[in-house]
This record gives sequence, structure tokens and C-alpha cells, in this order.
Amino acid sequence: MSRLYWHFAALDESGNPVMRDGTPIEIGKRYEIDGEIEMCARGYHGSSIAINAIEYAPGPWVSRRPLEDVIDRDDKSVGRAFLQKPGIDATEILREFARWCALQVIDLWDAPNVVRRYLDTGDESIMAAASDAASDAASDTARAAALYAASDAASDAVWDAASDAVWAAARAAARAAARATALYAARATALYAARATAWYAARAAERDAERAAAWDAERDAQNVKLESMLIAALQ
Repeated sequence: MSRLYWHFAALDESGNPVMRDGTPIEIGKRYEIDGEIEMCARGYHGSSIAINAIEYAPGPWVSRRPLEDVIDRDDKSVGRAFLQKPGIDATEILREFARWCALQVIDLWDAPNVVRRYLDTGDESIMAAASDAASDAASDTARAAALYAASDAASDAVWDAASDAVWAAARAAARAAARATALYAARATALYAARATAWYAARAAERDAERAAAWDAERDAQNVKLESMLIAALQ
């Protein structure tokens, strides 16, 4: 039996899932390519854990692919073929997940009350106020790092500008992550909020080996939470 890999896809204007080239995704169809497969270049991709898949997500539609003839690396895999399983629009789940992640470190920064209320409830009637409050409270470092999640093209410049300040201490990084995630959650950009969370957890471990175990544990906890939410919705 093929192993299942998490995969996110975009939705077209009608709310139907599509591949990166705009080709409609057909449930129950077997997809297969001939010739060599190559990571990030040719083949069908997925990640063994959901939080890694988010970092490559072009949109909020999620399914689990049973990839065949697989090449694995740490954060993603590529296969020659798979049978497309049913999926779901996970927008609301990602919003809830982003709020949950921000709440795990909410005590590490002076979060405005309206931000706390929004993260607790997801109440859309206070979403705009929470967004404004989170934006006002966020430091320049948090804003710069959050920008990374919204623009891959800016990654190098953002990294150079923010790295020293963000990773000066684990608690400082957690504060920045909480602000960034709260800001994105409040703005209802669910995918970017979740991607910001995943990015922080991965980059922190890379920056300081002494913190790697703690951040890996946090990332594992985030993944357990995210997968439990997605699996429940997929069933």
C-alpha cells in the first residue's frame, strides 16, 4: 500500500481545486508521468507531515496523495504516480490553526485585549479591530519576518534584515512569531498565517543548534494539532 503524503492546491474562481498550471484536479483519477522524476522539477509532490506541506502550499485545498516510486527528502517528496483522493477546502481549519498557534505563545508579548479575544473566538465582527491592534503592536522585526510569509520573492532581503534581531533569543523569536501569526490570523489570510508558523519553527532550529530540540518539539506539537484537525475534516 502506498504511503500517503499531504498536498495543498489552489482553488479556481469557481472554488474547484487546480494544479499549479491551472489544470483541474479530478477526484478518482490516476496521474502518472513517464521518464525520470526530479525533486521540485518533474513529478507529483507531497510532504509526509502536514506542517511541511503548508510551506509549499499555493492554496488551501488539501488532500493526501498515495505517491508511488517516491524520492524523499526532509521536507517534501516527489513521486511518479498517484491516485487522487477526495480533499477539502481547509481555509477555516487553517484560520483556526493559526489562531491556536498564536495562542500558544500569547503570554510572551503584550497582546492587546481585542487580539486575544479574536484568537480565542475567531469572531469576524472584531477581526478588523484585531488586525489593526496586532499591526500597531508588532515590532519592526515581526513585520519584516511576517512579510516573508506573504512574499517568497522578498525572502533573501527579509532574512538579511531580520535574522540577527529575530534569532537573538528564543523568546524574542516566539514573541515575533506570535505577533506575525496573530496579525495574519486577524486579517483572515489563513494560508499565510499557517505558513508563517511553519517557517518560524523550521528556521529557528536552523539558526541555533542549542535551540533545535525545543523548536523541533514545538513544531511536532503544531503538526500533531494541524493533522488532527485536517484528518477529522477529511473523514
